Amino acid sequence: MPPLPDAVSPSDPLDFNQPRKLIEILYNALSMHLSLTAILPDSNLIPLPFINVVAGIFGAVIGSFLNVVIHRLPREESIVLPSSRCPSCGVTIAFYDNVPVLSYLVLGGRCRSCKTHISARYPAVEALTAFLWVAVAWRDGLTFAMPFDLVFVTAITALIFIDAEHMILPNAITYPGIAFALIARLAIPFLLGQPHFDDLNMLLNGMLAGMPLWAASLIGALIGALVGGGSLWLMGWTWEKLRGIEAMGLGDVKMMFMVGAYLGWRLTILNIFLGVLSGSLIGIVLMARQGKRNMQMLLPFGVFLGIGAIAALLFGSQIVNWYAGQFR
Repeated sequence: MPPLPDAVSPSDPLDFNQPRKLIEILYNALSMHLSLTAILPDSNLIPLPFINVVAGIFGAVIGSFLNVVIHRLPREESIVLPSSRCPSCGVTIAFYDNVPVLSYLVLGGRCRSCKTHISARYPAVEALTAFLWVAVAWRDGLTFAMPFDLVFVTAITALIFIDAEHMILPNAITYPGIAFALIARLAIPFLLGQPHFDDLNMLLNGMLAGMPLWAASLIGALIGALVGGGSLWLMGWTWEKLRGIEAMGLGDVKMMFMVGAYLGWRLTILNIFLGVLSGSLIGIVLMARQGKRNMQMLLPFGVFLGIGAIAALLFGSQIVNWYAGQFR
């Protein structure tokens, strides 16, 4: 936590004609208070299993909403109105038929009205979102970082499933996602009073030594965005110049600007590696099953980048530190 200025003590009179000193005192006092508190004053008294159960319930509910986003956003429909309805017959779904996962199981995966089969993607998204919310709650605990990480994994989950179904990564998610990442990189260090993002310790002990935490975090976001989005754009541009074929869409580039700004450069490199590795393995399997050797097979690369982003958030620091330790 930042210390109070040496020149000021509680008994010293404040000179309100010196706004810079007053702002510094107020900032330090607020940072000292926030760094000693989490979202709840006695959050350590709340059992972790209870936190996980609550996170899972809310995650499943958010997953149900994500199904609306995944279905409507690519079709440029409102995600607010009308209420959830059957994609086949258009009948409004009653609240008791809209309970995440359970309603799908009770109805046997069919619409109550027209009996048309409902895609298994719906309970899959709800269950996956619930699992990811539990994983983030288990990782972060009740800290100011948790809601930001929850928003990040929720947005990435939506991008994964939209890209899998429609081969697009909507600007309606990636553009606000970039802004959100920059805000988070400013807000989380200020609220926690200590480094939270993976890249900050290295930056503060190196090229950005002596810089305020919030400023180093913002610069780290810009570096991460350039590593993520910039590297993908460069690879795509190079491939197109050499082969005359578009290697990837700008949606992937914008997605990685968002991811890079949030995760920082170290985890972004890991993210790209995991995305390329998993995408290559799946591509080889698909070509083997189809009996083709077409290296220009279209794959939704955003799916694999999204999986890599979530893995990097949850386990990336441990993986990078383990790998770096092999060379010491």
